[in-house]
Amino acid sequence: MKKVEAIIRKTKFDEVKEALLDADIEWFSYYDVRGVGKTRQERIYRGVVYDTSYIERTLLTIVVRDVNVERTVEAILKTARTGEIGDGRIFISPVDDSVRIRTGERGDISLYDADKK
Repeated sequence: MKKVEAIIRKTKFDEVKEALLDADIEWFSYYDVRGVGKTRQERIYRGVVYDTSYIERTLLTIVVRDVNVERTVEAILKTARTGEIGDGRIFISPVDDSVRIRTGERGDISLYDADKK
């Protein structure tokens, strides 16, 4: 099992969510997050200077079976990419175990229903 964490633009969230559902990734968590990137910028609006170096993004956390990792990454890449600075990052980490609280099932079977592969 792997944990896929993706930091994406907030404006791309709905598109990425639909792409993941189309790729049969049925469950994930998401959080509104802020980060600091390389670019330091200030914008002036009506005479007030705003610091735009704090970037609002959405963090997706998805735990998938090993066979679904590439499908998950491709769905995110295809829909989250704009080609501009600030599109985000994807991190992939190993997951040692998973337990479904309701049934006590462990491992891959705890991620999805038994009839799905």
